[in-house]
Amino acid sequence: MTKGWQKSDWRTKPRVQMPDYLDSAALTAVEAQLAKYPPLVFAGEARRLKKQLALASEGKAFLLQGGDCAESFAEFSADNIRDTFRVMLQMAVVLTYGAKVPVIKVGRMAGQFAKPRSAPTEVIGGVEYPSYRGDIINGFDATPEARQPDPARMLQAYTQAAASLNLLRAFSTGGFADIHRVHSWTLGFAEHDKAERYRELSNRISDALDFMNAAGVNSDTAQELARVDFYTSHEALLLEYEEALCRVDSISGQNVAGSGHMIWIGDRTRQPDGAHVEFCRGVLNPIGLKCGPTTTAEDLKVLMAKLNPANEAGRLTLIARFGAGKVAEHLPRLVKAVKEEGANVVWSCDPMHGNTIKSPSGYKTRPFNAVLSEVREFFAVHKAEGTIPGGVHFEMTGKDVTECTGGLRAVTDEDLSDRYHTACDPRLNASQSLELAFLVAEELLAARQEGHRVAL
Repeated sequence: MTKGWQKSDWRTKPRVQMPDYLDSAALTAVEAQLAKYPPLVFAGEARRLKKQLALASEGKAFLLQGGDCAESFAEFSADNIRDTFRVMLQMAVVLTYGAKVPVIKVGRMAGQFAKPRSAPTEVIGGVEYPSYRGDIINGFDATPEARQPDPARMLQAYTQAAASLNLLRAFSTGGFADIHRVHSWTLGFAEHDKAERYRELSNRISDALDFMNAAGVNSDTAQELARVDFYTSHEALLLEYEEALCRVDSISGQNVAGSGHMIWIGDRTRQPDGAHVEFCRGVLNPIGLKCGPTTTAEDLKVLMAKLNPANEAGRLTLIARFGAGKVAEHLPRLVKAVKEEGANVVWSCDPMHGNTIKSPSGYKTRPFNAVLSEVREFFAVHKAEGTIPGGVHFEMTGKDVTECTGGLRAVTDEDLSDRYHTACDPRLNASQSLELAFLVAEELLAARQEGHRVAL
């Protein structure tokens, strides 16, 4: 990808949001062990995802990226993987109908173990501890021992990621993802007594599937209806882990991040001369770049040149995260910068990270209406700029948690304590995720209809 680049070059660059391991010998031993393990994903899969993302940059596909804020060792189970995968499939069916294009399904799974934090320490019960940085780095329990970074956790993260990928691949190709089965689950949501506005869309999807079946196009005659492509992604935060799983593709001779199909750079780690940009610029995988309120047009231009010097379509996804009410203030300048450079990018909306608040009950939460508002603002800016809204990026789970307020089933502030299970940031539950998919589908239908009017 980049001549002269070595996967360890990041070590000479300024590093942020990464732990300092006290036992350097133990760290070296873990890195050596990981370097012997098979990669979790393969170069051909990453290239296939990149081709699909290239279509999203042209409006010929749509990116759905979602999953846990931070995967947990304690809550790891086949049921949790299945439930999140199932909700993503339901969302994809709804969005496919709305966009009238293929939906690229990318999970925040099988690698999303590390989290950036706003401060290096936190006070719990009047005692100051090192901040919890995700299970791949340290433990959640408020003890000095648990909060000490432990390199051996990388081995457990690898094992869990490998098991997750094994199950996801089986679900993707073994009949679980059959579109008729998936839509039957979606219909269950539309039967809710407050879901009248979603029934019409569900009925239209049912009519389309019935017509296809009557025409002889079904899961038996078209395998594409019975299986899906499903990819994994995570923030490439812990670079010792990323370097250890980086491999050279035997076909192209390029380096590939073997930890996940797509990796992204966070809003806190996007320094143009920093370690995270240095690592990501050298691998062939699709790269995501979070863009927040402090992202300047000049910084974005430098980052695009570093991360995608060949201006390859599908290589770079810009993930906008500003907060409800702020999109019109910040997104247009970045859209203008992309236009000025003639850059090939996928524009994706992350309506989660700019809408985190502290509830009156003391829980960190995200109001559903604020999440929805940011999505609508994202579409409105792209309509005004004549550019393509290429995807959405959600923190969500298939579990029936109470972490974000609002939605069809009206989670209130008083409800947050009922099933607040996240280790870091609040996630949409299954019902809220599917409701949001219906609402995004409405935006996509409107955008498509507007595009047809312009064409006419």
